[in-house]
Amino acid sequence: MSYPPQPPPYGYPAYGAYGPPPDHPQATTILILGILSLVFCQFMGPFAWVMGKRALNEIDSSGGAIGGRGNVNAGYICGIIATVLLCLSLLFGVFFLVLLVIGAFAGSSSGY
Repeated sequence: MSYPPQPPPYGYPAYGAYGPPPDHPQATTILILGILSLVFCQFMGPFAWVMGKRALNEIDSSGGAIGGRGNVNAGYICGIIATVLLCLSLLFGVFFLVLLVIGAFAGSSSGY
């Protein structure tokens, strides 16, 4: 009977002799894009979303050779949220613009 491997004792590293796998080359970039898209400019959100999805696929297909999944995932989620907020703000902006145009034409017409 084979038992699952035990975790290393306290004080010993959890990784092998080579340490954790290196982060994805764009992990930090995606995280920064995602955070900036939420804070400053929502137009960066789709870029963080697309780059994050591509990097997550590369990390998953690497078989553990590439790390940085946490940073990429955080930037990816921030990019999705910023893109949704961007779409909502554009939708409301167009709605109010249409109301403004209708109000301008309705107020300027005379009954004669």
